[in-house]
Amino acid sequence: MKRDKVEPIQIGCPKCRHTEIVYIPIEAIPRCPECGTQMIIKELLDEGKST
Repeated sequence: MKRDKVEPIQIGCPKCRHTEIVYIPIEAIPRCPECGTQMIIKELLDEGKST
C-alpha cells in the first residue's frame, strides 16, 4: 500500500518509552532526546479508529 500524502505517525523509544508524533515523509525519524536511541514507529495515525 503506497502512501503519497503527508501523514502523522507516533514514534517511540524502545528503551525508555518516550513517544512523539512526527509527520512523514516531511520529517525523518529522530533519535530519542532522552537517551539517544533510534526511535521506532508505534502507530500510523490515520483518521478513524483502528480495529
